[in-house]
Amino acid sequence: MTDPATTTRGATGEQLRLDRMDAALSATTFVVVDLETTGGRTGTDAVTEIGAVKVRGGELLGEFATLVDPGRAIPPFITRLTGISDAMVAGAPTMSAVLPSFLEFARGAVLVAHNAQFDVGFLKAAAAATETAWPQFPVLCTVRLARRVLGRDEAPSAKLSALARFFDVSTPPTHRALDDARATVDVLHGLLGRAGSEGVHTFPDLLAHMSPVSRAQKTKRHLADPLPHAPGVYLFRGPSDEVLYVGTAVDLHRRVRTYFTGSEKRARMKEMVALAVRIDHVVCAHGLEAEVRELRLIAAHEPPYNRASKQPSRSWWVDLSDEPFPRSVVRRRCGPDSLGPFRSRGAAAEAAAALAEACGIRTCTHRIPAAGVHGADCSTLGAVGGCPAAPRRAGGPDGDAAGRRGETRDEYAARLAPVRALIRGLDDAPLESARLRIAELSASCLFESAARRRDGLHALVSALARSQRLRALAALDEVVVARPDGSGGWQFAVVRSGRLAAAGCAPRGAAPMPVVDALTAAAETVLPGPGPLRGATGGEVSIVARWIDRPGSRIVRSSGGFGTPIRGAGRWADWAQLAREGRAAADYAG
Repeated sequence: MTDPATTTRGATGEQLRLDRMDAALSATTFVVVDLETTGGRTGTDAVTEIGAVKVRGGELLGEFATLVDPGRAIPPFITRLTGISDAMVAGAPTMSAVLPSFLEFARGAVLVAHNAQFDVGFLKAAAAATETAWPQFPVLCTVRLARRVLGRDEAPSAKLSALARFFDVSTPPTHRALDDARATVDVLHGLLGRAGSEGVHTFPDLLAHMSPVSRAQKTKRHLADPLPHAPGVYLFRGPSDEVLYVGTAVDLHRRVRTYFTGSEKRARMKEMVALAVRIDHVVCAHGLEAEVRELRLIAAHEPPYNRASKQPSRSWWVDLSDEPFPRSVVRRRCGPDSLGPFRSRGAAAEAAAALAEACGIRTCTHRIPAAGVHGADCSTLGAVGGCPAAPRRAGGPDGDAAGRRGETRDEYAARLAPVRALIRGLDDAPLESARLRIAELSASCLFESAARRRDGLHALVSALARSQRLRALAALDEVVVARPDGSGGWQFAVVRSGRLAAAGCAPRGAAPMPVVDALTAAAETVLPGPGPLRGATGGEVSIVARWIDRPGSRIVRSSGGFGTPIRGAGRWADWAQLAREGRAAADYAG
């Protein structure tokens, strides 16, 4: 019997973190594990021995070995196979004591086993039985890897004993955990050498290499060879030089290679790869530039295999109709006081209905002449589908005089100024009125009506806050934003009227301001256009705004103040969310 605390050798040393699995295989830490058990069923059998070896780049980093008390008798045929008897495990630590030590030993590494489903299955079952959290280890099975890189003529059998003879391992397998783990290490190194000769250099490459791949994908792998290891945009082109697909990547070479491996499961992409004859690329300074260039290229080429290729620059907007008694309508084009942009017509329609209710503008669709009146024939909003602008009737069955008379064009026009002020963020009084109406309905036990209005108000506040944020960004003639690149350097973006005009980087140790000055001097000239976003597309302004809003961003310089209106919807966002969750206070605290 051995104590794992005394048989763990050389367990220190930097291990590969799970968020850095794109490191070269030579820099990847592997923990090769083997178990001996009382049988082959995870539900009824138990572990009798654990052996593990930690390696990186061919160097031994540590070993872990211990017998385990299975808590049950070891069958005689298992004792004959492994040499482990009941007497040997008597007094050995239980799995509940051993497992935390093993998990710490293997932390941050790729877990490797010969027939990994068996060994990892027993370890996971032990973790569940002992209520121990199981880390999400990347797992590699040497049986599957052997079947992928070795031909049947070379290795008819993938058993550990057969592969050990094939690779002439230094420690032959003996059905004892540590010996078998040591043998598997040599087998692993032999298999990785074979995979490396086929262009596999990282662990994601290895997983992709082990997946099934079509003949068309195999024959076109060379298309990715010229692409650099840099962020950017790639364009698959067809036989007539047409653009089939546009995408972005942090690493162009690595990302495009995945289209020619088994990791690509999408039928549309496999069809696209079969048609492709060339791949163009544009290297970008960082992810923001890549996203913006992708959006612009999709708009320019409308590639058939991009799901967003159908008019990607067109959005939906909520606006007032062009008629004597305007209504809130949903349309593609936008005006100076439009609310949006929205990705879908349904989201725009929901915001339009909530805007009409909050501001009391009509939703009835009949046309009213300039000399006519509105409201005489409209049902109030108390009825389902009622018009928000209908006068509230009072008195007898015929209603009061105002109810019969309705509103003239000039009287109705007074309802429109608050709409424009609300959209621009100049006055949020309609939101306060809507909140009070919700409280009234709730106090009257009209909970369904209150809930409907509450959800509508949430949708409206979200749309207003987003629209006002994008308006504020587009209103700036120029703003220069910096973000840390994670390596001690900086990423820069020059934004003019909501559009990306230049992008660049200052690596660690380089003076950042000369880079900013050079980018600003060479940035694209942007001529502002009409509309709330000054001619920029909603998609591009949204991408830029998300990049700026990420933690760590800094404004280097700006042509004006950058912020949302003080009476805008931003200050209502928390209340609207809490109200939708049923947790808002009765009174708005502004």
